[in-house]
Amino acid sequence: MASALSPPRGSKPKAVPPSHYYESFLEKKGPCDQVLSPFFSGPQDYRKFWAGLQGLTICFYNSNRDLQPLEKLDLRLFSKLKDEALRGSSRDTAYHFSLVLRDQEVKFKVESLESHEMWKGFILTVVELRVPSNLTLLPGHLYMMAEVLTKEEARRAAEVPWCFLQVSRLEAQLLLERYPECGNLLLRPGGDGKDSVSVTTRQTLNGSPVVKHYKVKREGPKYVIDVEDPFSCSSLEAVVNYFVTHTKRALVPFLMEEDYEKVLGFVDSDLENGESVWAVPSSRGSGPARYADVPKPLPPVPVSVSSQEDKLPPLPPLPQLPDHDENYVTPIEDSPETEYMNQDVSPTTQPVPPKPKKPVKIPAKPPKPPVVPKPDLKAITSVWARKPGGSSPQAPSLVTRLGDITAELEEKLQKRRALEH
Repeated sequence: MASALSPPRGSKPKAVPPSHYYESFLEKKGPCDQVLSPFFSGPQDYRKFWAGLQGLTICFYNSNRDLQPLEKLDLRLFSKLKDEALRGSSRDTAYHFSLVLRDQEVKFKVESLESHEMWKGFILTVVELRVPSNLTLLPGHLYMMAEVLTKEEARRAAEVPWCFLQVSRLEAQLLLERYPECGNLLLRPGGDGKDSVSVTTRQTLNGSPVVKHYKVKREGPKYVIDVEDPFSCSSLEAVVNYFVTHTKRALVPFLMEEDYEKVLGFVDSDLENGESVWAVPSSRGSGPARYADVPKPLPPVPVSVSSQEDKLPPLPPLPQLPDHDENYVTPIEDSPETEYMNQDVSPTTQPVPPKPKKPVKIPAKPPKPPVVPKPDLKAITSVWARKPGGSSPQAPSLVTRLGDITAELEEKLQKRRALEH
C-alpha cells in the first residue's frame, strides 16, 4: 500500500527588518554606558551603535542586520536638545549634541555635520510635530522630514495618547499633586458621559498650586477645545500638542514611570554559612558584592551544653609498645572485660573514668620452655598398684602435674594401664 504523500514543507518566512524614519551610525554615552573597560582603568567614553528612529523611540542595535534592539530611548520624556562645542583635540573631529530627558541626559557623537543636523531635525519633528526651520538642511532633507511628520500624525491619530487616563476629576488632581515629576497635564473622560474629553493641568504660581480644567467637545471626527477662541484638532494627540506648544512647553504630558530596577542583582550562596543571599555584581570585577538593602541573615545560635551527662571524660593514655623490630609473643592470659568510655551512667552521679591498667611488659625474646624430667615408670606403676579401685578423675590431675608430655608417652601410659587392669 502506497503511503500518503506528506505536504510540501513551506519555506520559513524571513524576518522583516524594522522600519525607521531615519537610521545611521550613532555613538552614545549615557548612564547605562558608564561601565569599566577591561583594557583601561577609567570608564569608556562612547559606545557605537546602529541607531534608528521609530515613532517616539530611538532604537540601538549592534549592526544594521539586527532585528531586536539592545537599548531604547523613550522620546515621550523629551525636554530639550543641546549642542556641545567642538572638542579642542585635533584627533576628535566629530560633532556632539545632547538629548535631555526628564530622568537622564544622553550625549551623542556623529562623524559629519549632515548627520548631526539630520538627527536633530528628525527628533524635533516627531516630538514637536513640526518641521524645524533653524537647521542647516537641504530641501531634500526638509521634504523627508515633512513625510515623517505626516506618518507620525497618522500614527498618533490611530492611538490614544499616553497621558489619557480613565480617572475622575478628583483622581486626576491627586495624581498631578502626588507625582509632579511625571508631568502636569492629564487627559480624562468628560463628566457629561458622552464622547467629550477633559484636560486637567496643575502648575505652581508663587508657591501656590493652580489647577485648571478644560473641556474638549467631540464634533464628528474632530475634537474642539472649548476656549475663548475654539480650536479644532483632528486627534487627541493634536489636543495634547496644542496645550504643550501654546504654553511654551510649560505643560508636560503626564507619564507614570514604570517601576524598574536600576541595579542588577542575583541570588548567590554565602560561603560562610551556605545560605542564599541577594548579591550584586561588582563594577570592579572583584566578584559579587552583597546587596545593601537586603540584611545578612544572622548566624545560627549555638546551643550551650549545661548537663554533665554530655561531657565525656578525657581518654586515658595509650600504652606504649616496645620499639623492637623483632616478632614478639603476647603472653596468654584471661582477657579482661571490654570497657567503653560511653557506658550508661546514672544522671545523678558524675562518671568516674576507669583507671588505665599498667601495660604488660612483653619480653624481647620468647621464654624457653621448662625442662620436664623424664617420668619414672616404676613410681607410676607403684601408685596405680596401691590404688586399683581409684576413681578415674585422678588420672587427668596427675597428667597435668607432669607438665608437657608428648603424645607418644601418653599413649604408652594408656597401654600400660590397660595391661595392669
